[in-house]
Amino acid sequence: MSLTIIARIEAQAEHVELIKTECLKMIEPTRAEQGCLQYDLHQDNADPAVFLFYERWETREAWQVHMENAHLKAFLAAIETKVAGVVINEMSPLV
Repeated sequence: MSLTIIARIEAQAEHVELIKTECLKMIEPTRAEQGCLQYDLHQDNADPAVFLFYERWETREAWQVHMENAHLKAFLAAIETKVAGVVINEMSPLV
């Protein structure tokens, strides 16, 4: 069964553009990963400090491999002190 990940990232006000740039860098290498079915980035229309990754993975194991990749670790290090919060939801489709 596939796995859906909703990752919500809220940038600190002074770091919105940096967070946006770092998020955009994640798209190409992640979409190329084995098991990645969908990896889309969104920015909130009312609050530009809020970013959301909508991810679909073939399996939870494929997502866990993604979580250990060098580009994700570099991303997390780059944003670590510049976010107000990060929430990650692991979800499974019902139908």
